[in-house]
Amino acid sequence: MTRSRMSSRWLLALAALVLAVLAFPPAAEAKKLNVVTSTTDMAALAQEVGGDKITVEAIAKGYQDPHFVEAKPSFLLKLRNADLLILVGLQLEIGWLPPLITQCGNGRIQVGAPGYLDASQFAQILDVPTGQITRAMGDVHPLGNPHYWLDPNNGRRIARGIAQKLGEMDSADSQYFQQRFQDFDRRLTAAEKTWDAQMAPYHGRKLVAYHTSWSNFARYFGLQIVGYIEPRPGIPPTPGHTLEIIQLMKRDNIKVVVVEPYFDLKTPNSIGSATGAKVLVLLPSVGGEKQVTDYFKLFDYDINLLIQAFKATQ
Repeated sequence: MTRSRMSSRWLLALAALVLAVLAFPPAAEAKKLNVVTSTTDMAALAQEVGGDKITVEAIAKGYQDPHFVEAKPSFLLKLRNADLLILVGLQLEIGWLPPLITQCGNGRIQVGAPGYLDASQFAQILDVPTGQITRAMGDVHPLGNPHYWLDPNNGRRIARGIAQKLGEMDSADSQYFQQRFQDFDRRLTAAEKTWDAQMAPYHGRKLVAYHTSWSNFARYFGLQIVGYIEPRPGIPPTPGHTLEIIQLMKRDNIKVVVVEPYFDLKTPNSIGSATGAKVLVLLPSVGGEKQVTDYFKLFDYDINLLIQAFKATQ
């Protein structure tokens, strides 16, 4: 065979391959919904129901106080590219998130737009204040306590709401999201039975907390928070109030103090020393410690610490 014939056959074969590729292009990979959440807890619940059909990223880290997050230019880029923004709401993020939403230039996630989801609408809300609210009351949330995800029942409600929203935004995968929710619901129900059995011996136990993060958690597990180290929400402890807490703990024989990881331990530790109480750094959010990587591990971690403290202070 001459070189010219070989070249002609090679060109014909190449042309045939090009035509085949053009006629049958490879299937385009389905675009994943880009979800941004204000906190790691909302991200964890979104991941449970979104699976591999979404990408999800939280702005606030699990070890940060979600009331006070330093706004960064990189957050604007995350929000600009988001298809869906999920926030805790109830003014938890009021100090930092609204300006970012306004400035990011993404119409999809503006308040009232299809890509804006306030998860508080799905939850049972506690501590809704009545009467006139003034600054003298501290950082009171006028719409209620925003730490509602620390009740597993609310976690279920939030996951259901997110699955519904994802299905509305991606109708082709709506059934997938519902199946993911059903699986999450089944696993959460099983976990609740374990948690309930673990905590049952300690129903009615009294404790002192630093901040009002634990109302939903305490209500679900039958614990009583009888005092706070903050004299009012968001107000640093004072010597006079600290003395009152010490006297209360001694009088009622309260032996457990719980503190969030972003608060100074100086005052809690001094209270613990004065009363013989255990001071526990409990995690209000997924990611507060490296090993707490999902919603289930958050409860496992906190319940384990509480049980150890209760046993040690029988």
